[in-house]
Amino acid sequence: MSEHAEIGVIGGSGLYAFLDDAHEVEIDTPYGPPSDPLVVGEVRGRRVAFVPRHGRDHRFPPHRIPYRANLWALRSLGVRQVLAPCAVGGLRPELGPGALVVPDQLVDRTSGRVQTFHETGAVHVSFADPYCPTGRVTAVAAAGAAHWPVRDGGTMVVVEGPRFSTRAESQWFAAQGWAVVNMTGHPEAVLARELALCYTAVALVTDLDAGVAGGESVTQEEVFRFFGANTARLRELLYDVVAALPADRACPCGSALDGIDIGLELP
Repeated sequence: MSEHAEIGVIGGSGLYAFLDDAHEVEIDTPYGPPSDPLVVGEVRGRRVAFVPRHGRDHRFPPHRIPYRANLWALRSLGVRQVLAPCAVGGLRPELGPGALVVPDQLVDRTSGRVQTFHETGAVHVSFADPYCPTGRVTAVAAAGAAHWPVRDGGTMVVVEGPRFSTRAESQWFAAQGWAVVNMTGHPEAVLARELALCYTAVALVTDLDAGVAGGESVTQEEVFRFFGANTARLRELLYDVVAALPADRACPCGSALDGIDIGLELP
């Protein structure tokens, strides 16, 4: 079936297109439409579905992204492994613009976002390790082979946005030892876990956060400009990761729901 895909890519700010020879698929979900129609095509022999997180025209701010619809739609097409490229601010002096981080931990500092598919019943899904271990190893290896300065591991703190952090907040985040700051990594990661999907964040540092660098504060124009300048290179890296992901999952992500009565009929 042409609509089938095995790997999903959720594009972040500036990454609004991923597949060249592809077609759109309209999917209705119990949570409304996704950010945009999914685009399905082939990358190096793998069937891939792509959705721009903010919409192609960047119409969804971080707190209004239809996260549940995006992930439900991807799973509906058969996707079981998700790559999540995103723009982040660096919280360590060594993580300046151009660095790539494949985080292994997440801290949620958002508020008011719907962050679960479960609206009735007591359903508790393990989230101690938010990211797929296999996806992380694959992404780090691909980045190294592409001679991209990559940090294996680190904590991504997710803030509510759409504003950037104050200097005091950014200094606080850095003092905790956290690596990068972002506005979209949650609830995306936990929703993927609730669907038993592998989820791997690939974070491109576009700036040093305000309290780390001093001087001028971060601006949207600066973030978009830097991410845009690196979009082609990031796309090629993601192609490498897609090609290297295993066809059969042996990680714990696929069994995340084992023994749990989730009360949902998954697609």
